Amino acid sequence: MADRPLTLMAVHAHPDDEATGTGGILARYAAEGIRTVLVTCTDGGCGDGPGGVKPGDPGHDPAAVALMRRQELKASCDVLKVSDLEMLDYADSGMMGWPSNDAPESFWQTPVEEGATRLAELMRQYRPDVVVTYDANGFYGHPDHIQAHRITMAALEMTALTPKVYWTTMPRSMMQRFGEIMREFHEDMPEPDPAETAAMAEIGLPDDEITTWVDTTAFSGQKFDALAAHASQGENIFFLKMGKKRFGELMGMETFVRVQDATGAAVPENDLFAGLR
Repeated sequence: MADRPLTLMAVHAHPDDEATGTGGILARYAAEGIRTVLVTCTDGGCGDGPGGVKPGDPGHDPAAVALMRRQELKASCDVLKVSDLEMLDYADSGMMGWPSNDAPESFWQTPVEEGATRLAELMRQYRPDVVVTYDANGFYGHPDHIQAHRITMAALEMTALTPKVYWTTMPRSMMQRFGEIMREFHEDMPEPDPAETAAMAEIGLPDDEITTWVDTTAFSGQKFDALAAHASQGENIFFLKMGKKRFGELMGMETFVRVQDATGAAVPENDLFAGLR
């Protein structure tokens, strides 16, 4: 270990995902002198364009959106003090069921082995001690999140590395609170249909199944500013509507489930690097 820094690698699907689920740990561990590597798999071209123009609407230019989002991603990384940004630049697949899912160049259509081979090379280069990505459902079923999970787990199998591996998650108690908070900020929200409610109830994990609770409260301001750096997507980032103070109160804890470990560190744990330092 003496010849290299401890290293965290986070594998995300789109620009802005790094801030939503892992902005706190990226900022915290950077402040602790740990090298932080962000791998962003897609170009974000299915995001909103200037003026909020939606994908598929007249005037939406995926290439221009991708360029804009690349600049925003770099600004977010500056805020979070990310050491190294790597972009795989696959085409954004859009939400599940969108026609863009079927585009041959989309991340969703990319053979897992191809994406995993590229990611494995980055893993060999950076030799991460901790790897963070999504669970098999991509947390909420987004095709690019699912694909990011698939290539990450396949890449790990291609290497001889044995990092601690974590999947992002959310305690069900927090998911319930978010539902209440969204209604507080959107009083005119219609009642969700039963199918939607049932689907939401499956997101995240029961609190007692979460292995790792990392307190990033001291870095919640950076996390908020990193999200705000993705200004073009502000309409879709609900958390920005809270304001920085409320955001800090609610988003100070980042939670994970540990799925690979060679350290023997006891769970529940409060540090992704428990057993490594």
